[in-house]
Amino acid sequence: MTALTLSTAAAPGLRADAIVIGVAKGAKGPVVAPGAEAVDKAYDGRLAGVLETLGASGAEGEVTKLPAPSGFKAPLVVAVGLGAEPEKDAQFDGETLRKAAGTAARALAGSKKAAFALPLTDAADAGAVAEGALLGAYSFDTYKENGKSGKDAKNGKAPLAEVALLGGKPRDKAYKAAVERATAVSEELNRARDLINTPPNDLNPESFAAVAQTAAKEHGIKAQVLDVKALEKGGYGGILGVGVGSAAGPRLVKLSYTHAKAKKHLAFVGKGITYDSGGISLKPAGHNETMKCDMSGAAAVFGAVVAAARLGLEVNVTGWLALAENMPSGTATRPGDVLRMYSGKTVEVLNTDAEGRLVLADALWAASEEKPDAIVDVATLTGAMVLALGNRTFGVMANDEAFRTAVVEAAEEVGEASWPMPLPDHLRKGMDSPTADIANMGERMGGGLVAGLFLREFVGEGITWAHIDIAGPAFNEQGPFGYTPKGGTGSAVRTLVRLAELTAAGDLG
Repeated sequence: MTALTLSTAAAPGLRADAIVIGVAKGAKGPVVAPGAEAVDKAYDGRLAGVLETLGASGAEGEVTKLPAPSGFKAPLVVAVGLGAEPEKDAQFDGETLRKAAGTAARALAGSKKAAFALPLTDAADAGAVAEGALLGAYSFDTYKENGKSGKDAKNGKAPLAEVALLGGKPRDKAYKAAVERATAVSEELNRARDLINTPPNDLNPESFAAVAQTAAKEHGIKAQVLDVKALEKGGYGGILGVGVGSAAGPRLVKLSYTHAKAKKHLAFVGKGITYDSGGISLKPAGHNETMKCDMSGAAAVFGAVVAAARLGLEVNVTGWLALAENMPSGTATRPGDVLRMYSGKTVEVLNTDAEGRLVLADALWAASEEKPDAIVDVATLTGAMVLALGNRTFGVMANDEAFRTAVVEAAEEVGEASWPMPLPDHLRKGMDSPTADIANMGERMGGGLVAGLFLREFVGEGITWAHIDIAGPAFNEQGPFGYTPKGGTGSAVRTLVRLAELTAAGDLG
């Protein structure tokens, strides 16, 4: 993990590999952003013109490198685009700063230290820059040559080792708290990314559960793991039905973080399919290669619970990780089979590739038994949601419109793109089964909403619930951008943490 410090040092005298500054897109060309005054002065106030000569415009994600001016101890200046210049008396928002810091951190891979002289108006800005830098510097090198040392000897560079935030206030409580929060959240989000990126031959339900137990012990979280025998004894037919075809048996992990002063209780439920072949309803060729990411929901829940514990939030948070591997075999669940779920309801399985809703259904009912103030589930649930919202936006459904709005607003606040989606009652009829209480498939059109309606059937009466479908943004198959790497992204971790913070502060319901 990249080290991060607040610094009051002046840019010219700081020993570093590079000085990072911001440049905005102005009406008449690039504009040097606040925070870079000392650098601009060293260029005799002509830095914007120099950058324009080098082709810089200030567009978001743009990186321009140039030699540092005479007298600087750092040899390099890295100008990162911030996008459009804010209107008069306005400032750059947190997400703009996050993206810029992440872009710069990626561009400086292989460097030992960089000083970030981006605009810092207050402690929140410092937290945003810190978060962006820590997330942008992420690299998953475990399986590459010399990966344990953080470097791919053949092709890559080690992540940026250290970041100094210039303009920070090391002795200011608000600044220190903002950076500490950014560090805790970023480290747990990056741990979630590691899990998502781990190949399925090394990450199965049992090994995932072991990782969760180890982290729980470290951070004072109570962990309970139900193995196959316990699941059979408890009647968890959904989780068992999905995992029965695999040699790696399923698990249900319960992580309980409690605070002595907590007045509210949140439950987070995550889909944890460590590999999804589709089961007997086998996925077609070309759709299997990234299915190690089908446990991204459970990874997000895991990361959020540990982050809440590290931050000492005054709220009780219970995380449920519904873990299974969906494989075809002689023992696998068949299309047409009927499963008796933990709630007692029966489900006719029409498609074994609609398995996420089955494991979530059991975990949702288990979470409901504790009567939390609200339940939020997170899952890479449907391709239909990707078709609806694309690869960077997750959908939010709920049985309470105000709570759905609160989840969307929390996501926006932390920089995660989301969109409110409906749960049309008329689509419920498509899941009627002549054999069981409900089928796991309904109408093809609106499939993401159908999945949400299925999950709603397994939420306890009177409990506020929201469903986040992260099928699009959970795994980035394209090139990296901002602070988002290629591969596992850790989508929804920050939204869940923010929901916990709002609940602790009494600002959520």
